[in-house]
Amino acid sequence: MRYLLRNCTLYTGTAVLPQHALLLHEGHIEAVLPDTGSWPADVPVVDARGLNVAPGLLDLQIYGAGGHLFSVSPGLEALTALEQHTFRHGTTGYLATMPTNSWHMMRTALEVGQEFQQRHPASGLLGIHLEGPYINPIKKGAHQEEFIHAPTVTEVEELLKLADGILKIMTLAPEVATPEVVARLREAGVVLSAGHSNATYAQAAAGFREGFTAATHLFNAMSALQGREPGMVGAIYDAEQAYASIIADGIHCDFASVRISQKIMGERLFLITDAVTDSQHGAYRFQLRHDHYVDEQGILGGSALTMPQAVRNCVEHVGLSLEESLRMASLYPARVAGLQQLGLLQAGHQADFFLFDANLEVHATARIGELHWHLA
Repeated sequence: MRYLLRNCTLYTGTAVLPQHALLLHEGHIEAVLPDTGSWPADVPVVDARGLNVAPGLLDLQIYGAGGHLFSVSPGLEALTALEQHTFRHGTTGYLATMPTNSWHMMRTALEVGQEFQQRHPASGLLGIHLEGPYINPIKKGAHQEEFIHAPTVTEVEELLKLADGILKIMTLAPEVATPEVVARLREAGVVLSAGHSNATYAQAAAGFREGFTAATHLFNAMSALQGREPGMVGAIYDAEQAYASIIADGIHCDFASVRISQKIMGERLFLITDAVTDSQHGAYRFQLRHDHYVDEQGILGGSALTMPQAVRNCVEHVGLSLEESLRMASLYPARVAGLQQLGLLQAGHQADFFLFDANLEVHATARIGELHWHLA
């Protein structure tokens, strides 16, 4: 289908273009054009109602939504709930995340992810993010210690065979990963993200030199930056090619910490929700406490964020521009995951975008050019 989306302001990822239009064809952006009001008669026109349009948001770490927690019940129902939730909130791509768990649960997550992609090839499921089990128990956070263990090449080989390409990101502690394990995961195209780690600065810096290209939820469950031991946080700041995700809810880390980190890291800092949902069974049991989730011991678990809320927090509480905040939720995570067709509104890119008002309320979302309105 070919159509023109007009009467909008475009946040392309490189510029803000008032009174512009998108020409869309077969799921891709054919052109970005000035809104002249004069178009060929054979091109259908869709009115964007004066709203803003930006690249679809990308969440590389989300666990559940709508009462369906993927980390407890990794089934098609949980992924369907994630699919509906993320799309409603302008998020056109996401990684369903499985935290430290049993071998059976990890295998199930990978198999279900493959099945969901096969059944729904145009869905927003980009793959699976395994957060653990190769982490440091000292920094386990809400993860289940009974499942934490050191990786072996044999086990990683089996995991990769099961994954068959669905495993996109793996969070592991650099101090527990051998060079052989790192090399094998990299060879398979898995993005290595340092997290749940008590690494010294030297250990973390070596990890970034040897193949880690990202870090998981900056500040949370990692060795802190201190005067005599810069720790994981110091190594992340120092690693010029490494990205880091951050949970911008004001709870997992102070908004000042987000601002300071963005000053230091610039385009290397990106947003995730780390969002969970209510769960009263299985290895991960969470309940909502005001605006975040805790486990049965009261330990801080995942967030209650959506991606638009994270963007809004960066604008209203961190003090970043809307343009940069949107890039932190779209362009930068696209770079992390190697998604070259996403994160920008420009000719040749996949037509994934969302329409929003001045309050960052999402009115419509499009994936592969197919536009759905959420608000009349």
